[in-house]
Amino acid sequence: MRANLDEIDEQLVRALHRDGRASYETLARLVGLARSTTKARVQRLLGEGGIRLVGAIHPAVFGLNQLGHVIVETHGPAAPVAEQIAELDEISFVTTTAGRFAVTAELRTEDMEAFAHGLARVQAVPGVRAVQAITYLRIWKDPYFPPGPLESPGPLSEIELDASDHALLAHLRADGRASFAELASVSGLSPGATRARVLRLLESGVVHVGALVRLNPLSRTYTVGFALNMIGETEPVAREVVALDEIDCFATGIGWCNGIGTIRAGSLDDVLATLERLRALPGVRTVESWAHLRAIKEESDRALPLAGAPASVHS
Repeated sequence: MRANLDEIDEQLVRALHRDGRASYETLARLVGLARSTTKARVQRLLGEGGIRLVGAIHPAVFGLNQLGHVIVETHGPAAPVAEQIAELDEISFVTTTAGRFAVTAELRTEDMEAFAHGLARVQAVPGVRAVQAITYLRIWKDPYFPPGPLESPGPLSEIELDASDHALLAHLRADGRASFAELASVSGLSPGATRARVLRLLESGVVHVGALVRLNPLSRTYTVGFALNMIGETEPVAREVVALDEIDCFATGIGWCNGIGTIRAGSLDDVLATLERLRALPGVRTVESWAHLRAIKEESDRALPLAGAPASVHS
């Protein structure tokens, strides 16, 4: 049975979302508890609590420079449609939903041509009645990606990755809080050199370590998607959106809406309050929302190998 989430747990999840490798001392100061108590809380959250700490790797490392979100209306039952969409290679995330849309999904491809091809494959799935898409221009907040514009080559324009870097990224992707000693064992470097490499990867934006909750949530947690249509420049609105604690992820782009994201909250009252805050933001014209019911496929299911990367420099 998963532990119920109290306010201190919520604070810890938010802090780990921002920095999944934050020290227990830092976390203890934040929540006002002893280090040992804070460590026990974090370990409970990582165990029965159901969160994971993962390394969110910049999509350019995978050669993925075009990302976007699609909403799907269906003829008849949604589950068979969602299952077929989840089988497509371009698809990284699929859920069934309550609301106007039966299914939502995320596409990640090399370029716009490949994105259009993937979208056509979604449209061709039997049972799909209509599809609308938004292509991302900038990720503002997401457990899986470092925030920033989606432009090629991204942080790779300033940093070259070698076999040790790839091994570190592969390990951080599975365990974002792995110790430097553990990371050194897969990198082939000393613990000191490994620490320097990891800090370089974090500071350059190649990877961000954060708390992943998504649709494997803590009990009493609601996951609600939303789409914004905004007036004028999106950046001022986006900064206000991601400042809200309940916002789990948010991206802006071009398509049927110009901003899309997810709310994670402990009660329906909190969901409603967050939606009301979004509606009240200057520059927001409309807000549409839907409840995520079940994850058919999540990004972690893809387990994409890093381009040219061995699991370990010793393999």
